[in-house]
Amino acid sequence: MLTAEALPVELRRAIVQIARTPRLLVACDYDGTLAPITATPEQALPRPEAVGALRSLAGLHETTTAVISGRALRDLATLSRLPAEVHLVGSHGSEFDIGFVHALDDAARMLLRNVEKELEQIIADVPGAALEVKPASIAVHVRLAEHEAGRRVLESVHSGPSTWDGISTTDGKEVVELAVVQTDKGRALDTLRHQVGASAAIFLGDDVTDEKAFARLSGPDLGVKVGGEESLAQYSIPDTAEVATVLALMYEERRNWLYGEQATPIERLSMLANERSVALVTPDARLTWLCHPGPDAPAVFADLLGGTGAGHFSIKPHRNGLPLGQRYLPGTMTVETRWSRLLVTDYLEQESPSHRTDLVRVISGETEAQIVFAPRPEFGGVPVRLLPEENGLRVLGTSEPIVLRAPGVRWEIHTDGMHDTARALVHPTAEQPVVLELRCGTTDLGVHDLTEIDRRSRAGRYWSDWATTLKLPAVEPDLVSRSALTLRGLVHTDSGGVMAAATTSLPEDIGGVRNWDYRYCWIRDAAMTVRELVALGSLDEAEGYLRWLHGVLATLAGPERLHPLYTLAGGQIGAEAVIDSLPGYAGSRPVRVGNLANHQVQLDVFGPVVELVVDLAAARSELRDDDWQLVRAMAEAVTRRWSEPDHGIWEERHVPRHRVYSRVMCWVTIDRAIKLGDLYEREIPAGWHELRDAIASDVLEHGWNAEAQAYTTAYDGTDLDAASLFVGLSGLLDPQDERFQSTVTAIEAELRSGSTVYRYRRDDGLPGDEGGFHLCAAWMIEAYLLTGRRTEAQELFEQMVAAAGPTGLLPEQYDPVAERSLGNHPQAYSHIGLIRCATLLSR
Repeated sequence: MLTAEALPVELRRAIVQIARTPRLLVACDYDGTLAPITATPEQALPRPEAVGALRSLAGLHETTTAVISGRALRDLATLSRLPAEVHLVGSHGSEFDIGFVHALDDAARMLLRNVEKELEQIIADVPGAALEVKPASIAVHVRLAEHEAGRRVLESVHSGPSTWDGISTTDGKEVVELAVVQTDKGRALDTLRHQVGASAAIFLGDDVTDEKAFARLSGPDLGVKVGGEESLAQYSIPDTAEVATVLALMYEERRNWLYGEQATPIERLSMLANERSVALVTPDARLTWLCHPGPDAPAVFADLLGGTGAGHFSIKPHRNGLPLGQRYLPGTMTVETRWSRLLVTDYLEQESPSHRTDLVRVISGETEAQIVFAPRPEFGGVPVRLLPEENGLRVLGTSEPIVLRAPGVRWEIHTDGMHDTARALVHPTAEQPVVLELRCGTTDLGVHDLTEIDRRSRAGRYWSDWATTLKLPAVEPDLVSRSALTLRGLVHTDSGGVMAAATTSLPEDIGGVRNWDYRYCWIRDAAMTVRELVALGSLDEAEGYLRWLHGVLATLAGPERLHPLYTLAGGQIGAEAVIDSLPGYAGSRPVRVGNLANHQVQLDVFGPVVELVVDLAAARSELRDDDWQLVRAMAEAVTRRWSEPDHGIWEERHVPRHRVYSRVMCWVTIDRAIKLGDLYEREIPAGWHELRDAIASDVLEHGWNAEAQAYTTAYDGTDLDAASLFVGLSGLLDPQDERFQSTVTAIEAELRSGSTVYRYRRDDGLPGDEGGFHLCAAWMIEAYLLTGRRTEAQELFEQMVAAAGPTGLLPEQYDPVAERSLGNHPQAYSHIGLIRCATLLSR
């Protein structure tokens, strides 16, 4: 079989593009396409390679395959022996297999009998001419007849029964077919497309009858003509051997697009950070995720969500070899990946200009290493060319300049027709490592002012000096330190904003649609993140975030207009969109950018901000005027809106409800504001005390459900929610109160599964399931401690710790049945929960 490289570059590029459509229809002719033309039609067997590729395509998700032939459906099925997954359409579209049946009425059946009688008379005295009677048509074959006699037969057919009312005529190579239904291969293709909802179709054919199918193609569709005749198809290939090649390449590209290679377990991904950018590397040193010019910008490398075709930067031993391990250098965000005789060290430059993202990769050891550099800016949406220069590579065709400094490396450039990929073999030594410097946001390929050793040391010291200032608990101090470093890595120092997680669209359900973009700054999540760092003794992140929040509030008519989330720069988030060209992690689609939660009402966001100010003031032994102003703004927002229904902490896309957690956090806002004002002798506005009592009475009366024997999700149902534990965790209700203890037991019974705790188990309007939340497990641990169940708290904490990846990172969720991690990574919530639980268990 020919290799894909034998196909024209433009055709290969077109195949790569159409392979990435959400729902694909692959259709082809039979004779002269799937099978070679033979003198005897009964001997036209399909090429095994083509059949194998078509069968494989049929087995892929959201992929439909079909053969549309002029042969009778019965004969097509007998001769092709294609599996049931491949749809068969016979008689130029007048016969469909199961699911596409066209029944003939009495008039059509009578017309077909009359046509048959007339055609029998036309060919009666012509040796070699033959009829092929089908359920809705009759074909006149003259391939075996003497040429002149065959021509006269075809002329008689065209001047005779072809002119009858109700007859549809299709001409082919030495064959004419008369059908009693109005159909052709183009109509058949349209029928199939409509039936399966295809977003794009590819059709391959060789005959003049296939031109009607080519004529129906438009937009992202692809037509491939077999043979050299003039055609409406965009591309042509010589013969049936190349048909098998096209189908095989289509299968390979679509399979890789849909599922990628074996998806790396989420918790095994390690994050690089420099408080301006983040990147993720796999356990085998493949750069799988990097966005530029900021963490919430489009991806330059999106292998994580689209496989290698979506962009990656890989380094590994040339002779394969499995990695022995990966680790962070202690107290830093520098990652080492080790093989038997090879070491790759990765870090993001700490002091590069704000408009740049500079990643350094150092290859050392004593074995030959292979490098693959495949940047795909804008989530792979723009063509990329790589230009080799003396000191590295330039990436051409992007809006943001990108270069790779790699002095001494000799590159081979390959293309798939749309994107270039650079490959190289290098020979590091102990004395002379290979240094690769990815520089996004500049065209400079020059030598850096500092040596690589100095820069690596500087980047490491930045983190380790900070980590040594932390007040770590006695329980799991190393893991808490790594969690703190991770949280600080999610802080965008230039703006003060804090990401909820480093990624978008890592699934809450493998293969499902619960895929969200968490690369933004949620008011609630960010306040909780920096508050946990304050608890460990680091205040700068909290002060930066509060400045960020002051800036956001300055743009609003009133604090009650605060959105749940903003960009890291503090701006409004654009409309939620889908990147159709990416198949998602392990086939989990859609890949989303933006987040519709931006437009929701979430009344719980004000409480965490006030709690942050309380802890920050305690750490500084003073309450600053602008922070008290912020507290008053949060209280003002609660005063105006606390009694409204909202979408809640979990951002459900249902109608708003009167949620217990949101109402509790409104109470927290006023309660903490009053205590803060009393402690620092600030004037307490009139009505705050009465409002605090009113909210508490409202929650305690309407939040309790006698049937569930618990504080439920909302006032209108019996469904439970882990967030309702805050009725006791917040202090609104005494933890020794029987109602709180009963709530803990009820939530434990319904929402805890082994090592994790689910948010809820109700129908939230989305298909599929999700894992348990590490944050909810942390809340349960705290509830166990408050209710005197320390042993159970310790056991659940140990299970939570065991779910962390080998470098100490946690994503959002854990599936206790499949025993795998889920959700965006690393997730601030999860590390907040781990730090808090370790601190509580240390007391």
